[in-house]
This record gives sequence, structure tokens and C-alpha cells, in this order.
Amino acid sequence: MMQKATLQPMQRSARGLALPIALILLALLLLLATAAMRSAGFGFIMAGNEQFRQSAFVAAETGIEQAMAFGTFNPENTTVTLSGTVPNSTTDTYNTQVVTQMQGAPQGAVYGSSWNAFSTYHFEIRSTGQSVRNASSTNVQGVAVIAPAAIIVTGPGGP
Repeated sequence: MMQKATLQPMQRSARGLALPIALILLALLLLLATAAMRSAGFGFIMAGNEQFRQSAFVAAETGIEQAMAFGTFNPENTTVTLSGTVPNSTTDTYNTQVVTQMQGAPQGAVYGSSWNAFSTYHFEIRSTGQSVRNASSTNVQGVAVIAPAAIIVTGPGGP
């Protein structure tokens, strides 16, 4: 005859622990899932902000291109301002200033065969691009315009 296996009765303190442990694990999984969803949401927001920053950068570069194409590089004007909207965009704008450098004084050419033939005038183009979500970018470009020789002014910036 076979003997019947007898089960030891569970200790009184271990009874009913499965439900509280399962609830605690379920709460931890819920917290981890919520944190992952929030992290993914912030990732989308940051990617959008980077896209808007890039749009502002392109707007500032467009302002520099427009100043190079249509700006007035006159050493007697201390500041010329250009503003506009980026082509194919309704939200991206630029504000560009062309500023005369070295008080507009002509700078002599480098020593050589053209020493008496040319002068250079220096300008700075400062362009600020704006996009949505207050994205902004400021770009600066230096420009030297070569012109026929002029009387070289001595003093600041002159020889």
C-alpha cells in the first residue's frame, strides 16, 4: 500500500501575501509605463523645438543672403535695415542690419602691384531669424567690398 503524502499546513504569517505582492508589482509597472510615456512625450517636444531652432537659423541665413543680394553697401550709411519673411513660409521672419565698419574709411590694398588701384570697405551683416515657439537665431557675416582707389584716411582703421 502507498502512503499518502501529507502536506504541511502553511504557517499563519505567510497566508494571503500573493495579493499584496501582486498589487505592489502592478503599481511599479504602472509607474514605469507612465515614466516611459512622459519621456517619449518630452522627446517629441525637444525634437519639435530643434526643428523650430533650425527654421530660425535658416531665416537668419536668408536675411544674410538677401542683404548680400539687395543690401546697400555704402560706407556713408552707417546702418541699413532689411526685414522680410522666408520664402515658402508664413511664420519664419528675419531682421537684418548692414553696418559700416571702421567708420566707413577706405582701407588700402595689400602691398603689391595693385597698391594704388583698389581700396576695401568693410561691413558687418547681422541677421536675426525668428520662428514659432519663440525660436531665435542670430548670425553674423563680415563683408569686404573692393572698390577703385580712394583717398586713404589716416587714423582708426587707416594706415
